[in-house]
Order: sequence, then C-alpha cells, then structure tokens
Amino acid sequence: MLSLDEIESSARLVHTAMPPTAQYAWPLLARRAGCEVWVKHENHTPTGAFKVRGGVVYMDRLKRNRPETRGVVSATRGNHGQSIALAAARNGLSATIVVPHGNSVEKNAAMRAFGAELIEAGHDFDAAREVAMRLAGERGLSMVPSFHRDLVAGVASYALELFHGSAALDTVYVPIGLGSGICGTIAVRDALGLATRIVGVVSTEAPAYALSFAAGKVVATNSADTMADGMAVRGPDAEALDVILKGAERIVQVSDAEIGAAMRAYYEDTHQLAEGAGAAALAALLQERDRFRGKRVGLILSGGNVDRPVYRRILEET
Repeated sequence: MLSLDEIESSARLVHTAMPPTAQYAWPLLARRAGCEVWVKHENHTPTGAFKVRGGVVYMDRLKRNRPETRGVVSATRGNHGQSIALAAARNGLSATIVVPHGNSVEKNAAMRAFGAELIEAGHDFDAAREVAMRLAGERGLSMVPSFHRDLVAGVASYALELFHGSAALDTVYVPIGLGSGICGTIAVRDALGLATRIVGVVSTEAPAYALSFAAGKVVATNSADTMADGMAVRGPDAEALDVILKGAERIVQVSDAEIGAAMRAYYEDTHQLAEGAGAAALAALLQERDRFRGKRVGLILSGGNVDRPVYRRILEET
C-alpha cells in the first residue's frame, strides 16, 4: 500500500509537529501476560492519541494540492476530530467536526480547544458521518474521511518507530476503528520485510471488521454500542478491509469487560491512562496469553482520552 520512502517522508513531516513516542517493555505486564510486552505509547501525542499523525500528513498534502481550500469538515468520536482540528489550524484552515449525540464530553472540549466548530448530530459515528458529508456540500467544505491513504501514511510513522525501536516482535496487536492504524502497521511491516504477525482487535459489541474478515467482504452491523468509542464502527471501509485481508493474521474480539480489565491492568502495572480502544490490544493479548509464552509481543496503546467519570467507574470495578 505504501513504499518505505513514502512512509519515511511522512514520518519526517509528522516529527515537525511532535517527537516520536516511546515504546517500553513493562516488566509487570510481562508477568501478567507471560511474555515480553512492548507498549507503543500513542497516549503521549499532542492530542493523546495516534490519530494526530495522520491529520498532520493529510492536511499538509491537502493544502499543497488544493491551495484554494479554506475549511474542512469531518465526523468523529473524538480522536480523529482532535487530529483534524490541530492539523487544520497548523495550515490556516477552519475545521468543522460532527460528533454523535452523547459523545465524550472531554473529547468534545478538546476539539473545541484546538479550534474546531463542534456540531452534535446523529445517534452514532456512522450517522454523524452522513451529516458531515451533507455539510461539506452545503458549506463548500472539504470532507475529510476517517480512512485515506494520506492518513494511513501519517499513522504508519508510529509503526516505523516501534519496529526500529524494539527488538524483533513475534506479533503486534492493533485496535481497529476504521482501519488506518492496522493498515499503517501492515504497510511498515511489509516495507521493512519483517515476519511480524499483525493481529487486529475489535469489540464484541462492534464486530463489523471481524465479521468482514471472516466473510472476505464488507459486512456492516446495525449497531456499535461499546464503551470503546474509538472502535464503535458499523460500516467497514472496503479499501481498509482489502489491506487487512491481505496482511493481518487474524482479528480478535474482546468484550467491554475485558477492555475494562485491561484499562485497570495498564494503570496497575504501568500507571498509564488508556481509553477503551487504547486498552483493547492488551485485552486481546490477555485473552490469547497461552499462545505467546516466552515470546515478544507489541501492543498499540492507541490513546488515553477517557472521560473521568467513565475511568473512575472502571477503576472501581473488580
């Protein structure tokens, strides 16, 4: 999907906006999982999530290729929207972001702080996306999708950092929203000629990509009701699915209970804040721990943007 030159060029652009994030092998996680565990800390970006990388690359290329553009619009549950708002401001563009009703209060506040006009519409992400597409036509704005080659090129930079910064990994677990993260990880793995297996992770309450992977074609669901809002997608992207079908080992489904347990494990073992999607990779490893005794595994902690009341409730559970 992407050449190594394109990935490295995108990484240089990303690093004008942020430094590389850390990856650490945490000993308590290793004890818990029974294997060496390397965590890629995308909760340490300027927006608290990996999406910012894609926004930086996408918006830079949009501004260069379409200099007449004055504003953009997109739909999000939060992390993509923060990315677009930050990157739009860097390029002198306005950003209109559509979120579903009941979206994360703190993610909404962050998007506004980055300069976005926030509109609440629709009952979930897919419904909000329909509103955003309508606004693009009505207001003459450029619609920013949640999956695009330039977004993938940007987020691929975290995988480049991970593979260069850690010893050879047997497997890397990656949470799936619309797919830019796992597609970027597959692209880097292939560009570097590595044998690392890439495993996608979805919620049992938003299993569209798992169902699609099993069927070999896009399979949409009627709902995506999970507390891991970064994975709450009903309709897979066909281009992303094609990459995943060719490059992923499998897709694991994890329950909200397993995700909550992984969020607590991150806090107990590393004192790191992980949102639902951010903890999903650890949840999948713990579900499959017997596969990896004595091996070396990578986890993408994709973000740490969780509202305080939600996080407090999860920490209090046992």
